[in-house]
Amino acid sequence: MFPEASLETLPNGLRIVFAQDDHAESVSFGLFVASGSRHEGAADAGASHFIEHMLFKGTRKRSALAISSAIEGRGGNFNAWTSEEGTCFFAYLPYDGISVAVDILCDMYLHAAIPPAEFARERRVILEEIKMYGDEPDSVASENLSKQLFPGNALGLPIAGGEKTLSKMTPAYLRRYMRRAYVPSATVAVLAGRFDTSAARRMVVSRLGRMSAMGPLVPTPVDMSSAVVPEMRETRDIQQVQLALGYRIFGALDARRHAATVFDTLMGRTMSSRLFQSVRERRGLSYDIRSQLQLFGDCGGWCVTAGLDVSRTGKALAAIDTEIDRIRQRKPSAAELRRTKDYLLGSFRLGFEHPRTRLFYFGLGVQTYGRIVPADETVERIMAVTADDVQDVAQEMLQDRNRAVSWVTPKEKT
Repeated sequence: MFPEASLETLPNGLRIVFAQDDHAESVSFGLFVASGSRHEGAADAGASHFIEHMLFKGTRKRSALAISSAIEGRGGNFNAWTSEEGTCFFAYLPYDGISVAVDILCDMYLHAAIPPAEFARERRVILEEIKMYGDEPDSVASENLSKQLFPGNALGLPIAGGEKTLSKMTPAYLRRYMRRAYVPSATVAVLAGRFDTSAARRMVVSRLGRMSAMGPLVPTPVDMSSAVVPEMRETRDIQQVQLALGYRIFGALDARRHAATVFDTLMGRTMSSRLFQSVRERRGLSYDIRSQLQLFGDCGGWCVTAGLDVSRTGKALAAIDTEIDRIRQRKPSAAELRRTKDYLLGSFRLGFEHPRTRLFYFGLGVQTYGRIVPADETVERIMAVTADDVQDVAQEMLQDRNRAVSWVTPKEKT
């Protein structure tokens, strides 16, 4: 039903995913590196995110302009992101530009120059980025919720770090960090779209296959028996109350992850979900309310976020808790379960048509599970979830001892 992919592991530990599609007009190439904020200590918080920015600022033989011109000059685009568990940088362009994408991204991976002037300028940019998110009450509420769910662990710290840690970093420091983090065993190279597999393999192996084998960074595991911080409040010069309510739960390696995905979708991922219908449509208590499931290797979180009027905050929270109690006490109907799974299958099918979506699916899959997870397998697991499974996983996830609530409220309001 879905295009297949293959995985090869080189002698130095580098893994390469080939997701070929001869009918595509495009190709996407990306490098996934297990270097995220949870691999960092308190002293180097923000290093992975800083490196992500600096990769685009030139290499030993290419300027930043030469890098962007080579990709964009072919009608393509490229970007990057840093998460708690990894960094990804990728290019997407017409299929005949694959050699350019592989050459440039491997050059960025191996030979990032990190010039001092660009370093100083980009640090200022990142500090402005941190301030920008600090001015967004929903970001503040969610960031505080992470601190509450994962106290004392790097998962509770901002991905971008802070002014204190960033001010101490130097170009030489980032280069040293890259030498420890950007190693073959921590890296997955992915090609998705239209390409010749033999030629693409030679391109990647010629550039990354001769790297010395080194062990990856190992994050500090979360102590799941530790107590969460039940409540946290901040006041800002804003008009609305911003709520982030969450539960610390199991991780991506848990077999219940597919039931959790169905549960999350049913509860708050769509306009037809329970929370949206109850809190917004029937009661008019919030313009924007949604849920999110986030699974890391050894733990995860499920949260609900909403912007609320000060005078109706109590009613909104009560409505949210009513839906939480309802799913714990009563399994969903057959019709609701079918509608939810049909949405998941449909959105998955639509997204999987795009090579870039396949790039992320297979890259993150290999990084998380150490293997190719066939798309058909994911669909089968989702479609096999029963109403009992949804209720069981809700009862497991929604335990009061693992619940935290984060508020950002207007000044001089309660």
